[in-house]
Amino acid sequence: MAKVLLSCLLNLSLLNMDFKQFPFKLFGFLTLVLALQGCGPDKPGIYRNEQIKSGKRDDFHALNALLFDGLKANDAKRLGTIMAKEFIDDRSKFRTVELLSNRIKENNSYDLLDEFYIINDMKGHTISVNDRGVNNYKVDYDTLSREMYIAFFVPKANANRWMITATYCKYEYGWKLNKLDINKYTINGKTAPELFKSAKEEYAKNYLVDATNAAEQALDCLKPSTGWQYPEEKDMSKFYDQAKDRLDKKYDFPYALKQVNTQPQIFRVFNQNGPDGVFPIVYYLSDINLKDTVALKRENTNIKKVIGNVMPGINKDKKYVFYSIFNQMPDGTRTFDHYDLTDKLQP
Repeated sequence: MAKVLLSCLLNLSLLNMDFKQFPFKLFGFLTLVLALQGCGPDKPGIYRNEQIKSGKRDDFHALNALLFDGLKANDAKRLGTIMAKEFIDDRSKFRTVELLSNRIKENNSYDLLDEFYIINDMKGHTISVNDRGVNNYKVDYDTLSREMYIAFFVPKANANRWMITATYCKYEYGWKLNKLDINKYTINGKTAPELFKSAKEEYAKNYLVDATNAAEQALDCLKPSTGWQYPEEKDMSKFYDQAKDRLDKKYDFPYALKQVNTQPQIFRVFNQNGPDGVFPIVYYLSDINLKDTVALKRENTNIKKVIGNVMPGINKDKKYVFYSIFNQMPDGTRTFDHYDLTDKLQP
C-alpha cells in the first residue's frame, strides 16, 4: 500500500510541477519518500539488541519499565494495562506475578541479558546466540503474532540467579505482554554449561561427590527459559548418570565411617541451599542421642577430620559443608528428628 501511495504522489507531483522548480521540489519529494520508507516495518527476521532500531527499542524498554514497576509492587491489576487479553483472563497470572515479585525483592536490580524483536514469516521459530562462548544457546518459541519482542532479564548480583522472560506481541490494540516466565539461570554464580565444565574437572580429579553435585546443579538450571537449549544438553544428562552411578558403586550407602570410633553411617549426600549459594549436605545416622548435643558435636569434629579422605574434594574450594544427624533412617512417610551442624570452611 505504501508503494502505491508513493507512486500516486510521484505522478501527481510530476504532473503539477513547475519545470523551473523541478530540482527543488524533486529533492523535497525524495526526502519525504526516504522518510516514509524509514518509518516502514523491518523485513522479516530476528533482530537482537543493538540491531533493533533505537526508537523501537526505546518503546520496548518503556514497556519493560512498566513491567518491573508492577512486579515490584506485586500488582497484577496495574500490569493489566500492558497485558494481552489472554493474559488478563488467565487467573494464574496472580500467582505468577507474586512469584516474580518475591524474586525481584530478593534481587532488586536486574540486567537485560538479551532482547529480540521478531518479525515472523512462518519460516522457523528458533533464536540462536553464538557469541557467548560456552554459554551459547538457542530458544525455540511459539509464533504468537507476526511481530514479537522477547526479553531475558537476570539479576546483577547473587550467586543463585533466576531468569525472568517477558514475551510481548503486537496486536490490533497495540504491544502487549503475552507471557511471563521465571527459571533458574545460575547456581553458585555459574550457568549450566559452566557447572558442567566444573563437574568434568572434579570427576577427572576423582572428586565424585563434587562431580555428581555439580552435574546435578547443571541439570537444575538447564532451562532458564521455556524452549532454551544449550549445545551440550544431552551430554550433561549422560554425564550426571555416569557420575552418580560411579558414586553409588563406590560408597554403597549407608556407608559406615570406620575411621571414627562411633562409626556413624552416611546414607545420603546431596545439594543444599545455603546463605551464599548451594553446598553439599551430608546425612548420617548416629547412635548418640540427639539430645546430647555436646557428644554429637564431638563426633562431628572427628567426622570432619576424615571426611576429606573418605570423600575427596568435599571439603575443598567451597564455603560450607552441612551435616544433618539422625537417630533413625528417614523412610519418606513421616518427619524424623535431626540435629544440624555447619562446617564453615571459608570466611
